[in-house]
Amino acid sequence: MFLRSLEILRKHEMDHSRYPFSITALKNLSTIEFKSNVSFFVGENGSGKSTLLEAMAYQCGFNTAGGSKNNLYEVDASHSALGDHIRLSWLPKVTNGFFLRAETFYHFASHLDTMPQSLQYYGGRSLHEQSHGEAFLALFNHRFGKKAIYLLDEPEAALSPARQLALLRIIKDLEHEAQFIIATHSPILLGYPDAQILNFDEDPVGEIRYEETMHYMITRRFLENRKSVLRELFSDSDENDYKN
Repeated sequence: MFLRSLEILRKHEMDHSRYPFSITALKNLSTIEFKSNVSFFVGENGSGKSTLLEAMAYQCGFNTAGGSKNNLYEVDASHSALGDHIRLSWLPKVTNGFFLRAETFYHFASHLDTMPQSLQYYGGRSLHEQSHGEAFLALFNHRFGKKAIYLLDEPEAALSPARQLALLRIIKDLEHEAQFIIATHSPILLGYPDAQILNFDEDPVGEIRYEETMHYMITRRFLENRKSVLRELFSDSDENDYKN
């Protein structure tokens, strides 16, 4: 493990009524200790997972639009509002790694196409010539290696369930010589054995067991009781249709 902890630097001039300091999970957060080579950020949309991961990428020197320290390109609204307000503690510090930002991956792929010599590190083929999921796996299979830190923001966005399992195998093969910190909504990815799961729906952020995450509980309930869940979900709609 390389990254040991994260600290939010509280400054007097901070306006806690404005983004990103207004995010509930970040208001009272002071430190996070990383206790595993594989850690997950979980929580509802807007809970601060991506904001904090983006700030970490900024402090690692990675492009906050997605990529490594060597990928120089810009995307609108990719600046990290929190980046200058956190401190990372390393033992030892690593500078190799990658920040996957699913929402701007298209721009990253376009950036690579301007540097054909770089495609050899991504399987030798333009990422735009592959499906979204295939491009993600090409990145994971060919770009990821040892002695590095990988920050992944919702990598499941382009992956089928089978491809999510393939990503778990890639993580397993690198786990002892690389570190992964992943923001996700996927109950498949969250099932990685012995991973640390940090819940951004708590104030402040705290650890949570896999079986206690909403992602697991809702998915399990749906799979085991699909008809009753859907009946309950649609009941109000049916009543409104009848009244109209």
